[in-house]
Amino acid sequence: MLRILLAISLIFGLAVSAGAQDSTTATDSMDRSSTGGATTLEDILRRQEGLQVDPEYRRSNTGSADAAADITQQLGTLGGASESDVFRALRYGTADISVTSRSPAAGTIIQDGGIWWLQAREGWLATYGAYLLGGTLVLLTMFYVLRGKIRIEGQSGVSTILRFTTFERFGHWLFAGSFLILGLTGLLTLFGRKVVIPLLGHDAFSTIAIASKWVHNNISWAFMLGLIIITVNWIAHNIPNRLDLVWLSKAGGLFSKGVHPPARKFNAGQKMIFWGCVVLGVSISASGLSLLFPFELPMFAKTFAVLNSTGLPQLVGLGTLPEVMAPQEEMQYAQLWHSIVAFVFMAMIFAHIYIGSVGMEGAIDAMTTGEVDTQWAKEHHSLWVAEVEEADRAAAAKAGQVSPAE
Repeated sequence: MLRILLAISLIFGLAVSAGAQDSTTATDSMDRSSTGGATTLEDILRRQEGLQVDPEYRRSNTGSADAAADITQQLGTLGGASESDVFRALRYGTADISVTSRSPAAGTIIQDGGIWWLQAREGWLATYGAYLLGGTLVLLTMFYVLRGKIRIEGQSGVSTILRFTTFERFGHWLFAGSFLILGLTGLLTLFGRKVVIPLLGHDAFSTIAIASKWVHNNISWAFMLGLIIITVNWIAHNIPNRLDLVWLSKAGGLFSKGVHPPARKFNAGQKMIFWGCVVLGVSISASGLSLLFPFELPMFAKTFAVLNSTGLPQLVGLGTLPEVMAPQEEMQYAQLWHSIVAFVFMAMIFAHIYIGSVGMEGAIDAMTTGEVDTQWAKEHHSLWVAEVEEADRAAAAKAGQVSPAE
C-alpha cells in the first residue's frame, strides 16, 4: 500500500518537474572549435534569449589544458585550470579533490542534480500545497456558514457516558499535539523565506529556522509513538462493515437535520480519518526516517526499481527512473514525498478538527473529559451506546448473583 501511494505521488511530482528539467537540455551542433569546446558567445546569447543549449559540452570540458582556448581567441582562458573550469569540474563530479571527512558523499561539493528539486520545492510544491490548505479552510468555512453547527437534537445534560479512557486520550493528544507542532515547523521551513523573512528579517528567521529544525527532528519520535498507541487502541473498532455503506449513503447526516445513521464506536467518517492517519502516518514516518538517516535508510532507489519493472513511468513519459542514487538525491526525493504527504495529512486533519470542535456540539468532550452527553452518543453512535448499556446490565446482573463475603 505504501509503495502504491508513493508511486502515485512521485509520478505526479516527477511529471511536473520533468518539464523544468527538459527545458535546460537540447541537442545542438554548434561549432566550439574556436574555444576549445568551451562556452562561446553564441551560447551566452542563446541563454539570454531563453533558447535551449545542450550542457553536455560543459560536462566533457572540465579543466583540460589541451582543450583550453588561446588567450588571444574569443573567450579564451588563462589556462586549463581557470576558475570556471574548476567550478564546472566540481559541478559535474570530475574534479580531483580530497576531503578530511570520511563520511559518505563528503566529496560532493556541488550537486548539479539538485536544481530540479529546488525548483520543484519552491515552485509547484509550495504553490499547490498552499492551494490545498487554503482551499480546505475556505470549504470548511462555507460549510459552517451554510450548515451551521450540528446540534444535539434531543434533551441533553441528563447524563453522560464514558467514551474514551485516559490512556486513549493520552495516545490521541500525543499523536495530535506532535502532529500540529510538526506541521507548523514544517510550514515555517518551507515558506519561511517567502513569508517570515519579509515580516521579521533574516536574523529572526535564522533563529526560527534553526529552532524549527531541531524541534521537528525531535518531536517526530513522539508522533511515531502516538501513531503506535492510537493504532493499537482503535484498530479493532475501525474494521469496515456494511453499516458504513449505510452511513456513507446518508452522508452521516451532515447535510440533513434529524438524520442519524446507526453506528458503533466509530462511524464511517471516523474510520476514514483513522485509516488516513495510519496510512499517511506510516508513510510520512518512513520518509522522515529516511531524511534523518539518509545513508542507512534509503527508500527511493528500490522503489524506482519496482516502478520501472511495472512500466508505469515509461507509460506516462518519464522514461526509466534512476535506480542508483547518491544520498543527496535520496534526501531530495524523500523531502518532496514527505512534504506532499504532509500537505494531504494537514488538509484531512483540518476537517477532523472542525468536526471535533466548532462543527459539532458535544464532540470535543470525548477528548477532553472522556465523558460525552448520552443523548449525543445515542444520536451519533446508537449501536455503541446499546452495546455499552448491555454490557453494564450484564455486569450488574453478575454482581448481584455474587453473595457478599461473610
